[in-house]
Amino acid sequence: MTFCVGIKVEGGLVGLADTRVTSGSECITARKVSVFNIGGCPMFIMTSGLRSVRDKVVTYFEESIQKHGRSFDRLFRAVNALSEQIRIVAKEDKEALHESGLTFNMHTLVGGQLKNDIEHKLYLVYPQGNWVEIEPGTPYSIIGATGYGKPVLDRTLTYGDSMAFALRIACLAFDSTRLSAADVDFPIDIVLYKKNSFQFTQRRFVKGDLAPISQWWQERLRESVKQLPAEWQTDLFEEVERTAFVPNGRVVDKPKRRAAAKKKPTP
Repeated sequence: MTFCVGIKVEGGLVGLADTRVTSGSECITARKVSVFNIGGCPMFIMTSGLRSVRDKVVTYFEESIQKHGRSFDRLFRAVNALSEQIRIVAKEDKEALHESGLTFNMHTLVGGQLKNDIEHKLYLVYPQGNWVEIEPGTPYSIIGATGYGKPVLDRTLTYGDSMAFALRIACLAFDSTRLSAADVDFPIDIVLYKKNSFQFTQRRFVKGDLAPISQWWQERLRESVKQLPAEWQTDLFEEVERTAFVPNGRVVDKPKRRAAAKKKPTP
């Protein structure tokens, strides 16, 4: 399992990836973000799926950059080259993987800004090699464990938010996933790209670095639940208090039950 999220906001790109790799009963740490320099311009790749497939595709793609990198003047051209390598690896390994009970399931997030891109770009590439561009309407994409972190992104993130705000949301989405998915964990790798800067900032964080944030968020969530408007609950819980179950399974109003108890003759 994996958690990688790529976010495109007006001011730049934010990428976050966990490093947990599971193989049978063994868990290891491995980087899931690869950064490339193409003609002095940056791009990154984040992947989910089988590690062996990922390593082979990235190796083939590195060789493609060496041969044809000068022609990658826009990011979509580099994405097309990556897609070609994914299809080549699928032809080489997909059948053997299937026979072993494994699925060729590599998903990839590609972000950056090359020489002739008018702005920074973010793409999601599927295992079949086809791709979609991440647009302002939904300015993020998750690969790997997609369900747990999605609600906080959908509720809070907009294209007009700052990179700093987007990074906070990415960290909260990861924290939600880490708590619910056993195969997602620290350390995490973060990559930041400011629009038109043509350089990345990268940093790795371990659990202790972000533990205060996780605790703060959990306490605020509990407090927010306590402070939710509760008028809509009033009638419901008044009914709960009025009624009770008696041994024969009948529901009896408490006032009627007390009256019946008073009428019961004393032995």
